[in-house]
This record gives sequence, C-alpha cells and structure tokens, in this order.
Amino acid sequence: MKNNTQLREQFSTRLGFLLITAGCAIGLGNVWRFPYITGQYGGSAFVLIYLLFLVILGIPLVSIELAIGRASRKSIGYSFETLTPGKKWYLCKYFMISGNYLLMAFYTMVTGWMLYYSYRMLKGDFTVEPLTQAQSGQYFGELLANPNAMILCTVLVTVFAFSICAFGLRKGVERITKPLMVLLFVLLVFLAVHSFFLPGFEKGLEYYLKPDFSKFTKDSIYEILSAAVSQAFFTLGLGVGSLQIFGSYMSKSRSIPYEATTIAILDTIVAILAGLIIFPACFSYDVQPGQGPGLIFVTLLSVFSNMQFGYFWGSLLFIFMLFAAVSTLIAVFENIIGISLDIFKTTRVNAVIVNMIIILLLGLPVILGFNVLSFIKPMGEKSVILDLYDFVFSQNIIELGSLVYVLYASYSYGWGFDSYIKEANLGSGFSISTKLRFYFKYVLPVIVLALFAQGYIAKFA
Repeated sequence: MKNNTQLREQFSTRLGFLLITAGCAIGLGNVWRFPYITGQYGGSAFVLIYLLFLVILGIPLVSIELAIGRASRKSIGYSFETLTPGKKWYLCKYFMISGNYLLMAFYTMVTGWMLYYSYRMLKGDFTVEPLTQAQSGQYFGELLANPNAMILCTVLVTVFAFSICAFGLRKGVERITKPLMVLLFVLLVFLAVHSFFLPGFEKGLEYYLKPDFSKFTKDSIYEILSAAVSQAFFTLGLGVGSLQIFGSYMSKSRSIPYEATTIAILDTIVAILAGLIIFPACFSYDVQPGQGPGLIFVTLLSVFSNMQFGYFWGSLLFIFMLFAAVSTLIAVFENIIGISLDIFKTTRVNAVIVNMIIILLLGLPVILGFNVLSFIKPMGEKSVILDLYDFVFSQNIIELGSLVYVLYASYSYGWGFDSYIKEANLGSGFSISTKLRFYFKYVLPVIVLALFAQGYIAKFA
C-alpha cells in the first residue's frame, strides 16, 4: 500500500482538488436538470426537500466515496480488491462501472446540444427577430431531427474532453479544469446579478424561495421525495465512483467530511444561482417555469430573443452551461480512464482511444432515437431511447450503487465502519462522530431502499 500511495499521481493544490471534484458534481444536473425539476414540483418547497436529502444522504455518500478512494488509491475498478482482498465485494463494481458509460452515452449528446446552441447564439441566428415559444420549439425540433448535427457536436465535445484526460491528472485535467471552473463561477455570478434588474425578478424570487406546500398532496408527496433524492444523487454523481477517483488523488491533509461538505456547498450554490438566473427570466416574459428539458432549449431561447441585448445574455448562458457540462465530461472520463488503467494495466493513451470509441457507439442509439430510430418507444408511447438510458441510470444504478457503498463502509463483512471513520477523519477539519454508526448501518440503507422502491412505484403505478 505504501508503494501504491507513492506512485499514485496527486493534485498539485487543494484548490485543484476542490474545483475538479466539484466540477464532477457541477454540471447539467445543476443548470439544466435542477431548474426544470424545481419548476415541475412547485419551486422552493421542492428545494427545501432537496437540501434535506443533500445533508442526510448526499454528504455522507460523498464522504464514503472519497474515503474509499483515498484509502485504496484506486478507482472503483480495483478498490474493493485492494481494501478487502478475498471478499466478493468486487462483483458489485461491474454494474456500477456500467453506470459511467451509460451516463456518458447521453450526457455527451446533451453537451453537444449546448455546443450547438452556444455556436448559433454567438452567430446571432436566434436573435434576428423575437421568437415565440412555438418558433423556439421548432428550432429545437429541427436539431433533434438532424442526426448529422447532433453526431458532429457530440463527437467534438467527446474528443475534446478525452483529449484533456490523455495528458494526465496535473498536465491535463487539473490544468484545464481549474480555469474552466473559475470562468464558470464568474459567468454564473455575472448572469445572476443581471437577473436582479429584470422586471420579473421579484415574482421569480418568490416562486423560487417562498415555500408552497400546497403542492405536497397525498398523491404527489412520494413522487416529490423520489425526484428530490434522485436529483441529489444525479447532481453529485453518486454511486458510480466518479467522485471516488478524485479521492484516490487527494492528500491526507484535510478530513474527508470537511472536503465533502465543501463540495456539496459549491454544488448547491451553483444549483441555486442557476435558478436565480432562469426563474426571473421566465416571469419577466410570462413563461411557465415547469417546462421540462425544453425550459432551456425552448423557453429560454424565446426569452432571450425578446430581451434587450438578448444575443449577449443568451450567448453567456449557453456558454456557461457548456462549461458546466464539459467539466463533468472531463471528470467522469477521468474516472473511466482510471478504471481502465486499474483493471487492464494499459496505457493512458490506449484507455482514452478505446473508451472514446465505446462511448460514442453507446451514444449513437440515443441520438438516432430522436429521428431514425424514433419508432422505438422503450418506456411507453411518448418515450424515446434517452428515457430508457436515463431511467436505468438515475433510478437504478446510482441508487443501488449508493447502497453498495453504504453497506461496504458500514458493516464488518465489508470494509467496516471503523476503517471508514479512521480514513475519513484523517487531516484537519471537522470529523464524523462514531455515534453515527447506527445511522450509517441502519438508517441510510433503509432510506435508499425505500426511495429506490418508490421510484418504481411512481414510474409504473
């Protein structure tokens, strides 16, 4: 283990670790998924539930992933074998690893959408004249019906992100992601400040921050709870080892609970500020916030086309979302490469080339599901192939993967709570109390299992 630790590449600075690990969590889950999920489930009342799950589930699970990564100095590809040799926990890794590929198969496509809209916004294609929502929807429909454009954009963002990972942790991932994340935060603050001057800011703020518990009916409460925990898992990238890989690179100078809380706070700030950007814009131009994914690509496109200097503000928004998406691509690609290096003992360049091809091939059915393969309805009459990928990942792999992490770190037939606490509390900063043993062993698993079951009930009842 000593030699393994010495050979493992580490971040050059703590800031690099925080920004890059937060970059894994900060992505379209914050700026694309969080606002429309919030709008769909009633605004700030949903935000409160989401924040609760972030504290009671998100931070503990982040700390477990980071602790396993730092203790083993391995990705999920070889961490179970390193920490508990001779035990069968390594069998769980295979479906958890598959989650990384499944996520990237559709996440690369959506990142490609961001590139497409950023390019056309910068060209001024969408702001020649004010657009109605119907016209904006037509533009989005034209993109979905054009497999060539989507494939090109997907290939461009995939090749770019993998190329950065090819240079290694410090020379590639850290060198590029740090300034990218700084620019992301600058753009975020700039756009949020601009929202204060929109005519609908007060109404948007009230919708977003004033709780409306009338949405919590007997029929909807379980669905809202399921959506909140799914969002907490999705936005932090839990259950598939995408945070664990950065734990394997981190130093032991800071306690893991301290770092996990910092990452969750950064992630939440971005999510909340994204809502402060989007909701005032919706209310300023009399647009219903809960519009699903089309909130970004249809609703806000119409908003910016009608806004003064909309060309400028719309370009900034889509560039900001592109940065957020690319930061997650780089982080998850680094995890996939780390897995390949640990399992197959190959070179980083070979791992980059092979995995890039695999992910592009896996993503092809998702792209074609909107056009050439649109006759395939895997989840019902109005569904597309993307819905199947998202359901398997969001409702199954990340929740079951999180359950595996909790059981592994809490019980003696796994790594054990004592081993987890010992590793997690190393370094300066606050620590996890041993009094939480009962919570980790019995409460956390029950919560995850209950919400996993409820997700199926909500989906198919």
